[in-house]
Amino acid sequence: MVLKLGIYVVLRELGSWDEWVGTDRLLKHTEENVQKQKALKERLEMERKTKAVQAPQMKPKNSGVSRGRKRRNDSLNKEKDLVPLEKLVNLQIPSTLKKQLVDDCEFITHQSKLVKLPRTPNVQDICTKYCEYRSKKDVMMPESTAEIMKGLRCYFDKALPAMLLYKSERQQYTCAIRDDVSPSTVYGAEHLLRLFVKLPELLAHANIEEETLTELHQKLVHFLRFLQKNQSAFFLSTYHVPEDSEENTIKQDH
Repeated sequence: MVLKLGIYVVLRELGSWDEWVGTDRLLKHTEENVQKQKALKERLEMERKTKAVQAPQMKPKNSGVSRGRKRRNDSLNKEKDLVPLEKLVNLQIPSTLKKQLVDDCEFITHQSKLVKLPRTPNVQDICTKYCEYRSKKDVMMPESTAEIMKGLRCYFDKALPAMLLYKSERQQYTCAIRDDVSPSTVYGAEHLLRLFVKLPELLAHANIEEETLTELHQKLVHFLRFLQKNQSAFFLSTYHVPEDSEENTIKQDH
């Protein structure tokens, strides 16, 4: 996982993922970078205190009222930095898919297993199947659906290395994604579902009109239902043990 230092995505209109602040603007979660972030925080705090000392020290006539006003202003400033809860896209992930996420975490973090790559169907296949599914249900399928699926693939390709991988999966990613290969043609539903956990917070930072955001929300909810309907076909029921882990186990047994 990485330390998030900025807004990752800006959506100007429905189905148009037009800007991504790339991984070159992110810091990996290492001890060195944690220390850098700590040093930066301390420096900013020192600068703030210095400015406070240098400011004219004028004692107000009614210090009690002034302190109360200052506390209210500080509180309002802090609230400005928080993402309003009403802006968060409430993507209700179906219970069976939540169970899938729990199993996914269990396989990787506790059992030291990985998703075997490449996956079939991959993310690109799933998005294509969804468009075909929607066109059969609605002959006049809105063009925005295809655009959203296209955007979702692009979004996944950028998000995967930045925020969707566990530490133990990074070596596998390095080996699997070479020569300009798109992650959406290698990874499958397991990693795509992780993106939907992150989407509410990311979309809250996006510059989207409320009406457009509502429509996008509906499309994403429909897509989640599609994943649930095809859960047995799209998701693995078990993961595999990496070869290097098997070799280490054999050596320990001997």
